[in-house]
Amino acid sequence: MTVSVEPTGGRAASARPAESGGQGATQVLRPHAEDAFAAELAALAGQDDRPRPARWRLSPWAVATYLLGGTLPDGTVITPKYVGPRRIVEVAVTTLATDRALLLLGVPGTAKTWVSEHLAAAVSGDSTLLVQGTAGTPEEAIRYGWNYARLLAHGPSRDALVPSPVMRAMSEGMTARVEELTRIPADVQDTLITILSEKTLPIPELGEEVQAVRGFNLIATANDRDRGVNDLSSALRRRFNTVVLPLPESADAEVDIVARRVDQIGRSLDLPAAPDGIDEIRRVVTVFRELRDGVTTDGRTKVKSPSGTLSTAEAISVVTNGLALAAHFGDGVLRPGDVAAGILGAVVRDPAADAVVWQEYLEAVVRERDGWKDFYRACREVSA
Repeated sequence: MTVSVEPTGGRAASARPAESGGQGATQVLRPHAEDAFAAELAALAGQDDRPRPARWRLSPWAVATYLLGGTLPDGTVITPKYVGPRRIVEVAVTTLATDRALLLLGVPGTAKTWVSEHLAAAVSGDSTLLVQGTAGTPEEAIRYGWNYARLLAHGPSRDALVPSPVMRAMSEGMTARVEELTRIPADVQDTLITILSEKTLPIPELGEEVQAVRGFNLIATANDRDRGVNDLSSALRRRFNTVVLPLPESADAEVDIVARRVDQIGRSLDLPAAPDGIDEIRRVVTVFRELRDGVTTDGRTKVKSPSGTLSTAEAISVVTNGLALAAHFGDGVLRPGDVAAGILGAVVRDPAADAVVWQEYLEAVVRERDGWKDFYRACREVSA
């Protein structure tokens, strides 16, 4: 017997801002992608005359345009959500238009979660059908659970069943998301095999099943750099089309990414824009890239790399914190002293080994670099 879970109609209307930038949006610290960029999604939908897969809000071309940015025929500017190779986005979007699930793979800080959220928002108009992977994620988070009060009172029934985000996505033809798939225990990961291969979720307690309707697909993210990682079984990996998200190729690209995200976060926190802040952003990115790559940008000096990843996401955090320091405890101008402590915290994760790496980098590279004397003094001060 096949059963379909009753559609819930998405999130409650009271939980969603009516439009991007509306009064509701100002009350939310971090609006979902479909809310924050509702105006852009509406503009794309209004001018998108290309074929759309079943239950997609936009065509694959429009989804790619939403992520990569562009200008529509009526002059509407679509801001880039992802700065990177266009082909990567095209392959990811095309995968979702097939019956294969998408696995976004990359080191921490390569925007896997960010891309996953925006893909779901553009395709289904709802990025909230989410399973957050942890070492304690149970099988019920992927399959379904039970309302135990009803279960004990009346036994197994449809009313007692609590659908997971994945089950809802299957029933409603939506895009589900599984974050940090490799953090989930291996036996729980394999719960996805039948869902992705047969597009069916059995409910043996009821003698029924949920069959995925057209439009259903799943986006998972994973990395193999963090501790506590569980390798995917070969059977599960075959069910995914894997797209690797790389680190930014150039310093300019990474500076652009950091500047855009810091501006977005700063506006959501009502932080004033920092005049000439791009200079400090470039400095933070330079430090992170040199320590990450183990060599200075001119290729002349080799440096040791710390234990941390020093990702683009961490650079965004350092600059955002520096912007807050400048706004609340400075003159509003982002200066070396505002980012020095954040850089120290990002680099020195292992107090014994990383502290040595940082001190050697300060003395061998930062101290000798023209125009970096203020930064050197600020770093020495917070490192003391």
